[in-house]
Amino acid sequence: MKKLVKITQENSEILLLFAWIVSIFAFLGSLFFSDVMKLLPCKLCWLQRICMYPQVFIIGVALMIKDKKVPYYVLPLSIIGWVISFYHVLLYNKILPEAQGFCEAGISCTTKYVSYFGFLSIPMMSFIAFTLITFSTFYYYKLNK
Repeated sequence: MKKLVKITQENSEILLLFAWIVSIFAFLGSLFFSDVMKLLPCKLCWLQRICMYPQVFIIGVALMIKDKKVPYYVLPLSIIGWVISFYHVLLYNKILPEAQGFCEAGISCTTKYVSYFGFLSIPMMSFIAFTLITFSTFYYYKLNK
């Protein structure tokens, strides 16, 4: 059995690489759902995209130029996206009532398009992506502080 690689300051870029790969999958996944499957995004989905899309480029460039300050650019976006996606998951699962006026124009924020494995919805996928990006970027920050 192979040993897991211990992440240290010397190899901490693997955390950024992981965050970048997650952001790419989230970016491509959201485009797949809207452009290929023709699923209309709700207002909360648009807000999450606003937080996710720039991270593909920010983290990618930071990896190329070895910018150690990348958490200062990524964490605000990913934490805001995480909060929005958490709220969206709560709405989607009917834990919170749907806000009056916020999601009533256009597509509802609780429309159930897909569900994989009985729990993996589009809002949950976004929540997981933001969680992974936030934790890996924060861990990178702690290692390089």
